[in-house]
Amino acid sequence: MKVRVVSRFVMLMLVLLLGACASTPRVASQADPSADFSRYRSFAFFTPLALEQHGYTTITSNRIRAAVRMQMESRGYRYDEANPDLWVNLNAYLQDKTRVTTMPEVDYDYYYSYRARSYVAVPYWRDRTDVRQYTEGTLNVDVVDVHRKQLVWEGVAVGTVGRFDPAKQGEKIDAAVAAIFARYPYRAGDASI
Repeated sequence: MKVRVVSRFVMLMLVLLLGACASTPRVASQADPSADFSRYRSFAFFTPLALEQHGYTTITSNRIRAAVRMQMESRGYRYDEANPDLWVNLNAYLQDKTRVTTMPEVDYDYYYSYRARSYVAVPYWRDRTDVRQYTEGTLNVDVVDVHRKQLVWEGVAVGTVGRFDPAKQGEKIDAAVAAIFARYPYRAGDASI
């Protein structure tokens, strides 16, 4: 029972991550320079996906999987569970963060001067400290050469997670996956890159 509650909590947090990036995520990628992408023509999902570490799929993990499959197939890769050239593994996690910023500011106090017989403005300086707590989410897409059992490409999206509208969750997942694959320059069997 406890595992089920934890699993649901993790998936809820994942939904918040993928469905509610408050801003455009930062995306990074890297490729193995020794990999020959021209020989890859098919793919399948790694089993079990890191995203599905509790042994079952969820609505969110299925949506991410569908978005990744659409991106791979749009690049000419054929889905082949029996004999793929590439495995695709997916992972996501959330991390609570705190941002502390300190900024100097000046203010004025007014004092009555008996000599001048009026009020005088006197500046004073102080530091204003702002503390902001937020949740940062990360979505990872790993592409692995099946025969070499080696990572050949990795794409990562990192963004601040905010409140979300469940009706737009699917669109936001698709947008995050598309942002990651915008960094994937390869096409199936393409030797020109």
